[in-house]
Amino acid sequence: MTDTTSKAKQLTGFKHTKPGLMVGLGGSAWGAFGIVKDIRKARAEGDTLKLVNAAVGALALVTATALLVRELRRLGDDDILLG
Repeated sequence: MTDTTSKAKQLTGFKHTKPGLMVGLGGSAWGAFGIVKDIRKARAEGDTLKLVNAAVGALALVTATALLVRELRRLGDDDILLG
């Protein structure tokens, strides 16, 4: 196995670790700023299509955040120290 292959295998599981999920939550929080900006801009321009697009993006962001929180809770359930 080459050195890059072993590093790739190590990183594939990172998404399902507590730090990986925290990075995902941070990305979701950062994305919220962009969505708020898009909603304000669409309202100012009176562009209904852009407003609908921003609302759908917000819904997707809420769903992704809920999935990340659920995964964090599952990781917490497996932790012996948390009870």
